[in-house]
Amino acid sequence: MMDGEARKMGGTEPVVCDTVTGLTLTVERGVAIVTYDQPSSPVNSLNSRVGPVFERIFARIEQDGSIVGAVLVSGKHDTWIAGADIEELTRIELAAQGEALSRGGHALLDRLAALTKPVVAAIHGAALGGGLEVALACRYRVATDHAKTVLALPEVQLGLIPGAGGTQRLPRTVGLQAALDMILTGRNIKAKKAWQMGLVHELVHPAILRDVAMRRVHDLAAGRSVPVKPRKRSATTVLLEENTLGRKLVFRKAREGVLEKTKGKYPAPLAAIDVIQHGYAEGMEAGLREEARVFGELTVSPVSRQLAGIFFATTALKKDNGLPEGVVAKPRPVKKIAVLGAGFMGAGITTVAVQAGTQVRLKDASVERLATGWQAVRDVVRERVRKRQITKAQMDDTLSLVGGTTDYRGFANVDVVIEAVFEDLAVKHQVLREVQAVAPNAIFASNTSTIPIRDIAAAAARPERVAGMHFFSPVHKMPLLEVIVTPETSPETTATVVQYGRQLGKTVIVVKDGAGFYVNRILAPYINEAGRLLDEGARIDDVDAALAEFGFPVGPITLLDEVGLDIAGKSGPIMAAAFGDRMLPSETLRRVVESGRLGRKAKSGFYRYDDAGKRQGVDDSVYALTPAGSNRQSVPAREIQQRCVLPMLNEAVRCLEQGIIRSARDGDIGAVFGIGFPPFLGGPFRHLDTLGLPTVVEQLDALDARYPGRFEPATLLREMAAVGRRFHP
Repeated sequence: MMDGEARKMGGTEPVVCDTVTGLTLTVERGVAIVTYDQPSSPVNSLNSRVGPVFERIFARIEQDGSIVGAVLVSGKHDTWIAGADIEELTRIELAAQGEALSRGGHALLDRLAALTKPVVAAIHGAALGGGLEVALACRYRVATDHAKTVLALPEVQLGLIPGAGGTQRLPRTVGLQAALDMILTGRNIKAKKAWQMGLVHELVHPAILRDVAMRRVHDLAAGRSVPVKPRKRSATTVLLEENTLGRKLVFRKAREGVLEKTKGKYPAPLAAIDVIQHGYAEGMEAGLREEARVFGELTVSPVSRQLAGIFFATTALKKDNGLPEGVVAKPRPVKKIAVLGAGFMGAGITTVAVQAGTQVRLKDASVERLATGWQAVRDVVRERVRKRQITKAQMDDTLSLVGGTTDYRGFANVDVVIEAVFEDLAVKHQVLREVQAVAPNAIFASNTSTIPIRDIAAAAARPERVAGMHFFSPVHKMPLLEVIVTPETSPETTATVVQYGRQLGKTVIVVKDGAGFYVNRILAPYINEAGRLLDEGARIDDVDAALAEFGFPVGPITLLDEVGLDIAGKSGPIMAAAFGDRMLPSETLRRVVESGRLGRKAKSGFYRYDDAGKRQGVDDSVYALTPAGSNRQSVPAREIQQRCVLPMLNEAVRCLEQGIIRSARDGDIGAVFGIGFPPFLGGPFRHLDTLGLPTVVEQLDALDARYPGRFEPATLLREMAAVGRRFHP
């Protein structure tokens, strides 16, 4: 609905005001100020309703003789335009519809680029996807030198390519290699870097953004010179990008890099390379036509659908306080925490905490261990300085938040104590009693990976303040946090721990207490079956290769070496005690653990390692420890995949059936972000839907006939298969 001149804005009469889209046009000192403030949304996104309003605004700018140009600004606090409306994209059913949507975007931005009057993009906050494509079509771009101002084309993360001209305009703006890096990775570019590479023309303080942008409109309209930082172009860049043979080499290397990273499982990055190359070979108009065609095909691709499902799930989790429906509790603020244990996990937790601005009291039994832990924290933060993500002064400020101690001094006023000591119940009981004696008001959160929280809380004077915070290794890289609650955990404790997990930048799922919780519980049958394949004579590298081909980042045997065989050795008996014979570790794993091999950290595991810890290949001497000895046989990759993956899927259904996880959504996110379940498959439950539940039950029954007791389908899985239900609509 257009209100035209029906209301005032900041004392200036709006010339155009659309209450549905949130687009308004006011005129100040001869400059059209076009403000986008999408109603009832924290961010601005682009949808089919916005285009016609922009068209009307463009027409008014061209026709009004009192207007010399325009500034495009956001009415949001920390975003400019955050890209396309993903929900609208998921409603597309045919490739032709996606192609038409892209062509409409091209027409709109071609119109913007062709305006005879200059339009300046005044960017504060995130300019992502279609938002950056809008900015690229503007004559001039001014951005704020603020941490929240980032620019990116993240479409590949949704299985898509830029669809509003990004594949053609970005290379012509910043150069081929820089554009390929942005489009193929989807990574955010900070404002200063964007200025250095020529993506924006000028950086300013947020307080003067609008004034400077208006000044540039007048400068451009009058033909005066404006600040433009020349893009640095080395001799190598010129050689590679400004001739056909050089560009051919760049495209070939880009394809090789994508295939090495994705194994061909994600079509969007390869499609982006083809479309960009087509534009260089045939011209921008042909490139735009190809962009629209390919964009349409990708919008209805299975991979894009699954990645969109992950996007919606993570978005929903950001608003989820982890409490049962109808239960209300206000989280307590967390400003200071204590971490018990300065080992690998304790140091990792400290690292993410101080980078989130939390004061940390780090405790261990000796000064030497504290020094080692502090060094680990410093190494991670220093790496950010090396990558120019933070300054040296910021590093010093961050490290100043860590205080070490060998006793409980400084614990009285902490909000949360995170325990990361040995996986020994007696030790955990001891520190819990000690903590609740000196910090009676603090929440006690255990980072245990397998021991049930209720067993730990049995020693608590205040069990309502005990929960689990299960981080994943390495903590500063892995995005997931499992929050584990017992029947005694209070709603306030749950809400506080969930909120603090998000404060640390983690994707948080809340799970019910039980051995292995969710992620490690579904991982156990996957690892165990890989071990049983070795028991029977399969080759180590064949097992790993088959699961890497399936889509996991690394195979299960490599994962054991990376995590540490000692840790696997401790968790196996706990899982077997809780779930019986179907969770018994393989004979091979038991023998390898007993042999004293620890994995990569000790340069001795299933694989060989050099002095620097780099993997050198399978250690054939391990085979002597297996029941099959040195007699190895070839096992088809498909059989390896079925035997390892199907029990993982089956266990995920059991977890849903038993209420360990609250929803299939949480189960998918936990597996993707916690153990690297292939994102292009959407997670265990989405993959089950894709395979078809009756098919999965049939395959499990066939395996269970061969290996009784390990593959019996979960009751819920069998019931849902019988009536044709799915886990996701």
